[in-house]
Amino acid sequence: MSQQTHTFLESVERTFDQAAELVGISEDLRHKIKVVNSTYTVRFGVRLRNRLYTFTGYRSVHSEHMEPVKGGIRYSPHADQDEVEALAALMTYKCALVEAPFGGSKGALVIDPAEWEPHELERITRRFTQELAKRSLISQSQNVPAPDMGTGEREMAWIADEYKRLNPSELNPWACVTGKPANKGGIRGRVEATGRGVQYALNECFRHPEDIKYAGMEGSLAGKRIVVQGLGNVGYHAAKFLSEEDDALIIGVLERDGAIYNEKGIDIEALHSHIMEHGGVHGFADFTDDVNGVLESDCDILIPAAMEGVITESNAPRIKAKLIIEAANGPITFTADQVLRDRGVLIIPDLYANAGGVTVSYFEWVKNIGHIRFGRLQRREHERQTKMMVQAIEEMVGKPFPVEILDQLVEGPTELALVRSGLDDVMREGYQQISKKWRSDDRIPDLRIAAMMIALERIADSYHSLGI
Repeated sequence: MSQQTHTFLESVERTFDQAAELVGISEDLRHKIKVVNSTYTVRFGVRLRNRLYTFTGYRSVHSEHMEPVKGGIRYSPHADQDEVEALAALMTYKCALVEAPFGGSKGALVIDPAEWEPHELERITRRFTQELAKRSLISQSQNVPAPDMGTGEREMAWIADEYKRLNPSELNPWACVTGKPANKGGIRGRVEATGRGVQYALNECFRHPEDIKYAGMEGSLAGKRIVVQGLGNVGYHAAKFLSEEDDALIIGVLERDGAIYNEKGIDIEALHSHIMEHGGVHGFADFTDDVNGVLESDCDILIPAAMEGVITESNAPRIKAKLIIEAANGPITFTADQVLRDRGVLIIPDLYANAGGVTVSYFEWVKNIGHIRFGRLQRREHERQTKMMVQAIEEMVGKPFPVEILDQLVEGPTELALVRSGLDDVMREGYQQISKKWRSDDRIPDLRIAAMMIALERIADSYHSLGI
């Protein structure tokens, strides 16, 4: 096999080419969908620490077949145009796959957040927002950012507040960005959304015995040995929910300063608290500096949840996981993907697997446009109707309703419950469609190509309906 390596963008485009060929999209429409519409590079100065610092930021718009366009903003010293354009393209296909009504976009600021104090980061973020806003690269109707690597609720609140200050007469200014704190127009369940989506994706995969058999497994998630690469927001929530709710065994966790490995299972809450306090896993029980050894250890499921290009052609032959679910964007390179596929490893692709974030971001955007909390109108009516139904049942059977489940039954759905329900539905339906497409044609090699095919079919239909 060729030793050629591919950039993140090239890997996305190679997958696109394979899927487009199978879908049968015309060459001209294929080119229109594939290319990035525009990428803006902004450079701005901020006076800090008695000197003027110049920062570089990017915002790429891949496709406007649906508007607004959607995509996170990451803060990373390694961000560049190639990475941002690849992520923007991935957002286009991801939104189409889960039927979120957005085009794809992505942004980045070339900065290491750890080098700056919070008040300095706020000034930098607000200046970045000004640069984006005056180019219409942030707007509730045109371009809606969200958190990504290196950013979170705090940064989104700063962005939203600065945008509102710049546009005081707008009706829906808080809808200009998602991933905000709940007390600033955010939605409950957004912080956990991507990790929760990974859990729901794995649950649905395990409801397909044929797919699990392909990976050399059977049964449920209970007892399955899992290695998680990256215990940030996504990796932490995925590991937490899988271990606490599905009885899976997290046997390995990899971080930048080392790894933790314990065949009997790792206490994820304790490890997460240690990372928050000490900035890494060093010093925690069962620490090892053999990061590659843990990544390549014998396990059932591997969850790469940190960054792109973690599994390459060089280490793919040593990966022992039977199933890999891409919680991060692009963690497996194009050539590594082929190596793993040839070995029979089942890969649940990023295009679908980490779509929980944009799905719940969509819910938040709808909430901000509608100016009402989910469940606000129907919750107490649901409670009233259920109480009447329980009373009728008690009168019919002559026995009281079981107390242990009465409160749960009567309680109307909260915003968090509705968000989780909606996310579960999206992830279930998404996997069902991808698996069905994969099984429908022998020419479709894996779930990744099947997912991309579904996305491209929907994007092509959108362009056709526009007369393009």
